[in-house]
Amino acid sequence: MARKPKDLTRLHGHHVVTGSELRATFSEEPDPGHPGRFRRRLFHGVILTVLLGLIIAGIVGAWAVMSGVVKFPDAVASKTPQATCPTTSYHYLPNSKVTVHVYNATGRTGLAKSIADQLKARGYKVGKVDNAQTRYSGSAQVISGSAGQAAAFNIQRNVAGTDYYRDDRSDASVDLVLAPGFKELVKPGLVDQTPGKLSCPRETRRVADDAVQPVPPSAAR
Repeated sequence: MARKPKDLTRLHGHHVVTGSELRATFSEEPDPGHPGRFRRRLFHGVILTVLLGLIIAGIVGAWAVMSGVVKFPDAVASKTPQATCPTTSYHYLPNSKVTVHVYNATGRTGLAKSIADQLKARGYKVGKVDNAQTRYSGSAQVISGSAGQAAAFNIQRNVAGTDYYRDDRSDASVDLVLAPGFKELVKPGLVDQTPGKLSCPRETRRVADDAVQPVPPSAAR
């Protein structure tokens, strides 16, 4: 007796869905003019275009920042040192009207006293004579308050290559901080006594570029 062919669309009493039936179930009916389908496609296209634009803009923006074409205002401003140097032109004060404190930050024993004695011989009033510490590597720091700027100008003319710093003292005294680059005082006969301006920190030797009142060495007030 011939066996009845097995029905491949049935498995244990359940209908097996074929590939053709799946395609027929999920396939969209061809209706290109349907308004809803057109709006969905348009919306998807707009989203893809916007995303692509954002990606391109991000790449271009990153390139512009890294190459320096675009600079942020805060970053640019932070690199600009504030002007702290007086613009006044000073006359050379007589040495006898200048009170100067001498500090040795060179590590050379006895230098402060030696220079203090030389300044006394030039008619200066010498106050404190002591050692100090500083990160400054030029010739010497000349430090005073606003009232002592004319006296500081005098000291700068007697010590070549110095930089002026202002602090908040109220008197007219001046601190002379001898730094590692110091060699000697200007010879008395070579001191320039014509009017001029204070010499403030050069960029290669600045201690506090952005400070309104640069901080002097700890031992120098």
